[in-house]
Amino acid sequence: MPGAAEPLTCRGLYLELRCAFEAAGLPGAALEARELLCAGTGRTREALLRDGPLTQGEEERVRNLAARHLAGEPVAYLIGEWAFYGLPLTVTPAVLIPRVDTEVLAGEAIAWLQAQERPRVLDLCARSGCVGLALADQVPACRVVLGELSTEALAVCGENVRRCGLENRAEVRRLDALRPPPEDLGRFSCIVCNPPYIPDGDIPDLDGSVRDFDPHLALRGGADGLDFYRAIVRDWRRVLLPGGRLYFEVGIGQAEAVRALLDAGGFTGTAVVPDGQGIDRVVSGAVPGT
Repeated sequence: MPGAAEPLTCRGLYLELRCAFEAAGLPGAALEARELLCAGTGRTREALLRDGPLTQGEEERVRNLAARHLAGEPVAYLIGEWAFYGLPLTVTPAVLIPRVDTEVLAGEAIAWLQAQERPRVLDLCARSGCVGLALADQVPACRVVLGELSTEALAVCGENVRRCGLENRAEVRRLDALRPPPEDLGRFSCIVCNPPYIPDGDIPDLDGSVRDFDPHLALRGGADGLDFYRAIVRDWRRVLLPGGRLYFEVGIGQAEAVRALLDAGGFTGTAVVPDGQGIDRVVSGAVPGT
């Protein structure tokens, strides 16, 4: 009689998933295969390195997650978390998945804030809170308000504040970026903002992993994608202290239009910074003053 089949190991299933993801043209196949294995088995990354056999239940859970990912569902939503600037963050379908491009926005603001004395920062359109929490983590002297309109996203922000142990440096507040700031908000040394910037007419043509799973409230930027930039430049400059800076993330091809809005709005020292792919990604400017 033939011997019983050897049980499938972590490494064996990892290689199978990685190959399947690569064949499907999915980016980050190795990382995503590893993350789904961790989520489906409840094992740490270190435990996966030690390999070992999988139970039938573990294999079934991992294969189910992999099938959903191959059907277009992002790994971050499947596992409920993603890392940003070294911070482990909770992610749900109520918020956008933190992306590497947005680390450029955080990095530019961090570099400026490190030279400021006890700065107060507003992360407007905060979503998961990833940018503001990166600033609070990297610049201990700063205090951050995470402003977000969505009640569901605010709950994620609050959970991430606690998860990162930043309760003494960050707070959440319901704010609508398309309306003028409330009178009791106070003033800030810096505003960082990654607003919705996809033109409404482009939503149906987005990649399915974005169109079908990302929250559209966090995507729709109006007819030309610039509605939030106009409103924030017009209405939110008043909460910046003299010499304070406003940092925007922008979509492909939007940098010069957003820079023109800042220039027309009286901001000085406007600058454009590209991301790692050479795409203009961050636009910033300062309120005149010392």
